[in-house]
Amino acid sequence: METWSRRGAAFDCVPQPAACCPDWMAELPDALPLSRLSIPGTHDSLSLFGGRRLRCQSWGLEAQLAAGIRFLDVRCKLWRGELRIYHLCTFQRANLRGVLRRTLHFLRAHPGEAVLMRIKEELPIFSRPGFAAQLHRCLLEEGQGCVWCREEVPTLGQVRGKIVVLEALAREVLGIPYEELSISDAWNVLSLERKWTRVRRHLEKAAGGDPSTMFLTFCSGNGLFTCPEQVARFVNPRCQQHLRRRAGQPVRWGVIIMDFPGAGLLRLIVASNGHGTAAPGTARVQSRQLRGRGDRPRRGQHSSARWPSARTLLPAPRLRRATSVPGGQKRLPRACRASGSLGVTAV
Repeated sequence: METWSRRGAAFDCVPQPAACCPDWMAELPDALPLSRLSIPGTHDSLSLFGGRRLRCQSWGLEAQLAAGIRFLDVRCKLWRGELRIYHLCTFQRANLRGVLRRTLHFLRAHPGEAVLMRIKEELPIFSRPGFAAQLHRCLLEEGQGCVWCREEVPTLGQVRGKIVVLEALAREVLGIPYEELSISDAWNVLSLERKWTRVRRHLEKAAGGDPSTMFLTFCSGNGLFTCPEQVARFVNPRCQQHLRRRAGQPVRWGVIIMDFPGAGLLRLIVASNGHGTAAPGTARVQSRQLRGRGDRPRRGQHSSARWPSARTLLPAPRLRRATSVPGGQKRLPRACRASGSLGVTAV
């Protein structure tokens, strides 16, 4: 009974996941923008310590990636020149450099995949002046040229084998601007039913919304009378039931971000991308053929996973984002206004 209550199809707080889906993106066509995918993710991805009130995950980073998680929520504090991972005031025994190295190690072994990584400063009373500069340095030194730090949403083919940065910095441009995506993150949970209603509405909004807009739906939450585990036990099964109603057909659910996700829920999200539906002649990645460090792809195979284009290099930190717009409206970055690759949605 103990084991059953800790692991189900939608909820899993056992240290090792039952799901194993390390190469699911390799089956999808290169031409797909990331905004058109259904992507499983974790909230506060490195929050493994701090007790029941704070712990949000039971799987370590490598286990999450092997299970199929492709969105990571990474929260840092600048401490003596180092970006350490925190949840609120609890140190999670990791730092950003280590997280980047471990993620890139996974991507070298699975070059058909891409990992979205939201990087934010955790609970700053005042934003630390050195945070953005240290983040830029960390991405440059650890990224090994395999980090997407441009403002526009890329296609899957552009970022295979790479980390795609989503950031919420006030001025510097170090990735896709997080605040300009369509996000539902009702994290302060007073009513579990109301929380699920918000999640369901945003999932439906993603399924029928503009395909050029990235949708992020947080199933996670915390509250005075609840905790992350209780919220996940309530919301995750309902999310699974909701997705199951349209199982067997391609649906764009966007990025679904969870605490303690179960194997069945992960499989439903991945399967909604419609594996094997690539148009004739569309390039795909056979990751096993690209694993060797010295291997070159055969003619016709995707090659950028091992040899990133110079276009993925980090922008200089001197780039600034406008912070005031007449009428109180958000300003789209130039690249977004030109290409329409991002949408702004207030949630």
